[in-house]
Amino acid sequence: MRSLITGGRGFVGTWLADHLRSCGDDVVQIDQEVEITDPAALLGAVRSASPDAIYHLAAMTHVGQSWDEPLRVLEVNVLGTGALLAAARECGTEPRVLVTSSAEVYGAVTDPTRLPLSERSPTAPLTPYAASKLAAEALCTQAWLGYGQHVVTVRPFNHIGPGQSPNFAVSALAKRIADAERSGASEIPVGNLTARRDFTDVRDVVRCYRMLVESGAPGGIYNVCSGKDVAIQEIADRLLAQAGSTVRLVPDETLMRPVEVPVLRGDPGLVTGATGWVPELPLDQTLGDVLAHWRTASD
Repeated sequence: MRSLITGGRGFVGTWLADHLRSCGDDVVQIDQEVEITDPAALLGAVRSASPDAIYHLAAMTHVGQSWDEPLRVLEVNVLGTGALLAAARECGTEPRVLVTSSAEVYGAVTDPTRLPLSERSPTAPLTPYAASKLAAEALCTQAWLGYGQHVVTVRPFNHIGPGQSPNFAVSALAKRIADAERSGASEIPVGNLTARRDFTDVRDVVRCYRMLVESGAPGGIYNVCSGKDVAIQEIADRLLAQAGSTVRLVPDETLMRPVEVPVLRGDPGLVTGATGWVPELPLDQTLGDVLAHWRTASD
């Protein structure tokens, strides 16, 4: 299979490319050298790649940053997705397309009886990022219903692993712990530790993406998640235990989001039924790998 990845040199794109190549795929990665909101440039890149499958990962992904640049987030995440779908229709190879949305589209769940969240759960995006992802999903549905385009949408819950930007909570915690080891600092700043999230290792996530390209129903939307939620406080405690660190965690208001989703836990039943996928890597292994990355990283 010849595969094209947009956002191909980002955190998930890099892991996805490695996985696809290990499966024998021929992989083309494009990133910031192709403006995702430029239809002509994007079509040229897609035609040049001549793909059988497209994994559309290119997006502005930081939830907190979306409050600062809401219009840019809409431009990249919505118009960029529309341009990608159009390019896939016009490139001549009729590729299967996987588009990444986000579990953030579900919004805040205050009623625990609504958990776990399934693909049929109500959507109520709280942030500009989440709103952009839900709008992009609508474009995918329209592409399937209006053009018969083979497009699958994924709603990944929190995915983590070595190499992730410290703009994200787990990687940020691991980096601060590793930095404190080097500097001898006795405390590190933290944001909200009460939020609970459904974490999956990025290496399991990219396995799922390829399986969905092969077996997912066109027009389908799939949660990609573990089915378990863990508090950020527990993540911090596990990282500190693995590091053997006694560093203190100090709340920092500048690390708090304007609106915080208190808990996200997904139901992976649909994706498991469609593909047989289940997460394989345990959380402690993932955390150990993230910590090891930051202990050896130069930045």
